Amino acid sequence: MPTERKCSFCGGKVEPGTGLMFVKRDGTIQFFCSSKCRRNLNLGRKPRKLKWTEAPAEKPEKSRSA
Repeated sequence: MPTERKCSFCGGKVEPGTGLMFVKRDGTIQFFCSSKCRRNLNLGRKPRKLKWTEAPAEKPEKSRSA
């Protein structure tokens, strides 16, 4: 039974039989849904700063003082 995996960069779904698997030297496994995600990670970009990723950074709420 194929398992669903999440993209290590954008958090999107990686369909069974698609995507890329990368094994780092320390043994950790990273899955990518597309080469766009892999290239952005290699370029050192932060997923939280990009709007097209599933979990963009949330703006901090302003504290209301009475």
